[in-house]
Amino acid sequence: MILKLIIDDQPHEINVPDALLAEARDYFDQIDRDMDRGWQMGRDWIEAPDRIQRAQIVADRLLTAIETDNLKLGTLMAGYLLDRLPGVETVEPDIQGEIQNTRFDIGRHPQAAPVVSPATSKPTGAGLSKLEAMEQAGRDVTQVFKVGRGYRFSVFDRDTGTWMDAPLAPTEQEAGRLRQEAFKARYEALLAGG
Repeated sequence: MILKLIIDDQPHEINVPDALLAEARDYFDQIDRDMDRGWQMGRDWIEAPDRIQRAQIVADRLLTAIETDNLKLGTLMAGYLLDRLPGVETVEPDIQGEIQNTRFDIGRHPQAAPVVSPATSKPTGAGLSKLEAMEQAGRDVTQVFKVGRGYRFSVFDRDTGTWMDAPLAPTEQEAGRLRQEAFKARYEALLAGG
């Protein structure tokens, strides 16, 4: 698989062999366990990085690997992104050290399977209980994160199997209010079987 990287407006391509993706799953799990303990993202300590934040952290490590000509580490970091963000096509790491400003272009993933909730082990959208719907909505709507001078969150689009960024809000409070609305809508849709 190919991951495109944009560094300082210069495109780079990293070829990640399919065999490596399968062989490195334990390594990717170890990366996740390391991030489970929290991570410093720029000036902020994030106690529980969400999926997008984890990808931003790994993209920063990928940038460092490219800058130091560490091809092996770069390929592994690209593999993590391809594995954990299905459909990711392009990564644009922030070169100023603001990890949370890293951007991803996620296209439609041709092999995207229906998302299965680990708590229920059945496809979501089958009319979940209130607790199951709340847990799934929490997985489908990320926490608010800083992007440049604004704030946003991401919502998982079940129809396309991709993450969609919410519009940029000028304040964290405004982004939080919009996130609550998105969370409520997702929760109600899951209860109704949507």
